[in-house]
Amino acid sequence: MKRAIAGILALLAASALFGQAAPSVGATAAQPQSALADVSIDQKLGAKLPLDATFRDETGRAVRLGDFFGRRPVLLAFVYYECPMLCSYVESGTLKALRVLSFTAGREFDLVTISIDPSDLPKIASAKRLDFLRQYARPAADSGVHYLTGPAESVAAVTRAAGFRYVPDPETKGFSHAAGIMLATPDGRLSKYFYGIEYSARDLKLAMMEASNARIGSPVDRVLLYCSHYDPGTGKYGVVVMRVVRLGGIATVGTLGVFMAVMFRRERRRKRP
Repeated sequence: MKRAIAGILALLAASALFGQAAPSVGATAAQPQSALADVSIDQKLGAKLPLDATFRDETGRAVRLGDFFGRRPVLLAFVYYECPMLCSYVESGTLKALRVLSFTAGREFDLVTISIDPSDLPKIASAKRLDFLRQYARPAADSGVHYLTGPAESVAAVTRAAGFRYVPDPETKGFSHAAGIMLATPDGRLSKYFYGIEYSARDLKLAMMEASNARIGSPVDRVLLYCSHYDPGTGKYGVVVMRVVRLGGIATVGTLGVFMAVMFRRERRRKRP
């Protein structure tokens, strides 16, 4: 028992040191303030999306955002297709939830993914979509999963209406942004927000049922994850990512603390007559 506790204490110390060291990795302490000031996902429940905004679908065909509305609720995701970090987790979390969900894209809802990078081309959007459909493995989804690219003005109009705020990163030519997806009613009004990279299939289903009846959901608590970049030249992560890492360290310390408390309680019970 004593050896186990000593090992746990060592892990706690290592976790604490890891969390303290994080601010010095990647950038100065002053940078996070400016980096994150304009990065967020603001809940604009009931706001109408600009359905006349023009894009190109995965085949290169010119489309309007409104072409994907009118029949079913629409699950909306903002990513950029060359994102090396958080976007893939958002897409993976969406896929994981939708595979569990009894509703199917193309039947009860549509999935529309929009690149926030105006330089992304339909070719890469098509590859992303095909990979998603292969893993989703539901034939009906072919008509309900859409990957769009478009000009800067269209992207800005839709993200602004949805409350998705991001900033370009001139060093990597990528973007700093937060993680989350949102749901809109068939007539294009925002009805629910889902933050992070893991989404409850049950919550998605209930929100889709509400949205299909043109009902607007209630606000949810925000727990934001931010995407910055990894610089292979310096071998360092940006401060935005390190904040997420520090949160993971804190969670580890908390979990180990609870484990220690349980072990101490069991030890005391054994010593009692």
